[in-house]
Amino acid sequence: MDRVILLLSVMCVGVSSQPITEYQRLFSIAVGRVQYLHLVAKKLFSDFENSLQLEDQRQLNKIFLKDFCHSDYFLSPIDKHETQRSSVQKLLSISYRLIESWEFSSRFLVASFAVRTKVTSKLSELKTGLMKLIEANQDGAGGFSESSVLQLTPYGNYELFACFKKDMHKVETYLTVAKCRLFPEANCTL
Repeated sequence: MDRVILLLSVMCVGVSSQPITEYQRLFSIAVGRVQYLHLVAKKLFSDFENSLQLEDQRQLNKIFLKDFCHSDYFLSPIDKHETQRSSVQKLLSISYRLIESWEFSSRFLVASFAVRTKVTSKLSELKTGLMKLIEANQDGAGGFSESSVLQLTPYGNYELFACFKKDMHKVETYLTVAKCRLFPEANCTL
């Protein structure tokens, strides 16, 4: 899976005939990391749903519609148009906060130890990469202060998987929009 994402990242960046900058390389790596995390989140959620009886699934869907993910309380774009109008700095900062919010919660994913360890590692790498991108993008435009680690109430299993999937999709979208805005030669279609 990692090789596929790395290959896709290299292909996306390699489309341009111009030399790749360190900033572009970091963006490609970050997008690749979040694409991997989003795929894992979708698989974990699907596996969990498939393990439930149909009636249990319906009941959980009803309950989940009333509950919200912790990230629903973060200030973030509410739709596609607002996302596309948001600054690169804002998209990077929101992505950083979303990833940071999952560093602790990811330890409770009901998955094999190897999968859980890999997810935790990828989240940590992505957080570090996002911080570098935020710093490189600032160009003297005010400092970014790392948010304090949130003390969040624990999720139930269904909410954990559903919110992880939802949040990784958000981060993937935000980073893709930011990358496309910064590097038009990447031939992005939003």
